[in-house]
Amino acid sequence: MPVLSFPIPLKLGLIGYPLEHSLSPAIHQAALLARGIPGEYQLYPIPPLPEGAEMLDKLLNRLRRSEIHGLNVTIPHKQAVLDRLDDLTRDARLIGAANTLYARGSQIIGHNTDGLGFRLDLHTLGCSSSTAGDALVLGAGGSACAVVSILLSDGWRVTLASRRLEQASQLAARYRAINKSRQEQILPAHLQVIELKPAPLALYLSQRDAPRQPLLVVNTTPVGMAPHVDDSPWPAEIPLPEGAYIYDLVYNPAETRLVRAARQAGLLAANGLGMLVQQAALSFERWTGQDAPLQMMVEAATAALACGSRK
Repeated sequence: MPVLSFPIPLKLGLIGYPLEHSLSPAIHQAALLARGIPGEYQLYPIPPLPEGAEMLDKLLNRLRRSEIHGLNVTIPHKQAVLDRLDDLTRDARLIGAANTLYARGSQIIGHNTDGLGFRLDLHTLGCSSSTAGDALVLGAGGSACAVVSILLSDGWRVTLASRRLEQASQLAARYRAINKSRQEQILPAHLQVIELKPAPLALYLSQRDAPRQPLLVVNTTPVGMAPHVDDSPWPAEIPLPEGAYIYDLVYNPAETRLVRAARQAGLLAANGLGMLVQQAALSFERWTGQDAPLQMMVEAATAALACGSRK
């Protein structure tokens, strides 16, 4: 990781839309305070392209001129921003999205901390490459790209379940192309696509090669996020797999309908707040070259969430 010399005060921020309930300012202000770095973390709400194109270009030019020193990127710009950058790190290139931007001279570099943030949080919950087995990923959007990349790299047998089958197939084809070019060591033979509907899910669960081996289920969709707290991405007609571990990237509410159902069935389940903080910590370290105060960031995120915030 490059140790960056940074100006004082350090000016950071988040690009996305909408942003009014973001936890990121609380998380990063806590980190700056803990490390004694004068600075600020602002929100830059930019509508989806093409409406927000001019606003996005102006903001990126401020980063290029060192008027801003680091930016996070969230929905809907993680992939849209790529064509406007000068270079990408390996993680951003593999995932196909950037959530962390910084300047190197007059060039803007795109990085991605979502994948590693997911891996780090998954490890704290007892799931790692040493326990890799079957993983069922719900959704095929930007968050799924980061999750699938990490799971494949760690040796999981991944099944991508999406209501938009074409989008899921495109994601799978992308990883097959990367593997064919031999740029990365991933295992596309362990990646298949099914439709996120009751019948295909039931068939998948009945045909697993190792049905007695625990299954990791990761929800990467926004289904169940406040205010739609009564929704779940998992079809009501299909019981959750026995012994499965449920990881829901949604963290507001802290206990989604999916997580609640898993716990009621006696399954281990977690929300995505840990991943949120882990990816934020990695961005902070990329910008400052200093270790992130992880515990203080967790406390800040928890407090902000308790006040009704969400990213």
